[in-house]
Amino acid sequence: MEFRQALAKALAELMREDNKICVLDADLSKPNGTSSLYKEFPDRCFDVGIAEANMVGVAAGLAAYGYKPIVVTFAPFATRRVCDQIAVSVAYAKQKVKIVGTDPGITAELNGGTHMSFEDIATLRSIPTMTIYDAVDDTQVYQAIKQIMNTDGPCYIRMPRKAAQPVYDENYKFALNKADVITKGNDITIVASGIMVAESLKAVLKLKEEGISAELISANTIKPLDEETILNSIKKTNHVVTCENHNVIGGLYSAVSEMLIEKYPLHVDKIAVMDQFGQVGKYSELLSYYHLTSNDIYNVVKKNLNK
Repeated sequence: MEFRQALAKALAELMREDNKICVLDADLSKPNGTSSLYKEFPDRCFDVGIAEANMVGVAAGLAAYGYKPIVVTFAPFATRRVCDQIAVSVAYAKQKVKIVGTDPGITAELNGGTHMSFEDIATLRSIPTMTIYDAVDDTQVYQAIKQIMNTDGPCYIRMPRKAAQPVYDENYKFALNKADVITKGNDITIVASGIMVAESLKAVLKLKEEGISAELISANTIKPLDEETILNSIKKTNHVVTCENHNVIGGLYSAVSEMLIEKYPLHVDKIAVMDQFGQVGKYSELLSYYHLTSNDIYNVVKKNLNK
């Protein structure tokens, strides 16, 4: 299932149970998968046109009157374009608005640099009270939406639109603000988020063939970071690499490093976009261009262990 299909499925089920939930789009309901909701819930779905800042303002107003709005648009439009509205109208005003940013980072593919948000987590992470969730696969995002829509406070949901390599099966149980230990290991900790969890898993399997035992952790929420799970693993392995589809500044690498500076000083190696703008390309091409492949992860792990 595509991420956008899982999003629409979860929202439809929630909207049938709760008449306070409403959806807002900015002329992108079809590509983002929410167009089906307009047919079933015409009175609670609003397309504001290409006016993202206005969309967030409207959502804040709806929340002030007791509704539970979720806004959906491409990641750069959901973050940097509307940062002031999120900071003031949503977070400062303590409104329960949920924000979905689709196709973050290299998943924007052929839309290119202007639509490729490598800074979305960094942009919103510095705003007080924000929760930031980076979706791993469709199974997870379906469960996550159901939990997030019933939480207090604002939340940013970062997810691709199309299908990605599955990581979780039907037995998976999502817990908001908790990291998942994907594989257990003793030699090194790999902390990954979003689409980089699947890529990291490939590296873990390759390392296993060489007798290297890597513990892979999916940091589902970058804010708040599940410090307990991540720190316990790092204390066990004493080696760590972070992997993210985001700028090296302000994202997962920064969050893990900030935690370790205070609680367990240790060198952190990273797989991330090295302070660059986006490029036009297919997913596989961009994965290689920004050195985010499983082979890149494998090489960084080997380098870390050989220090």
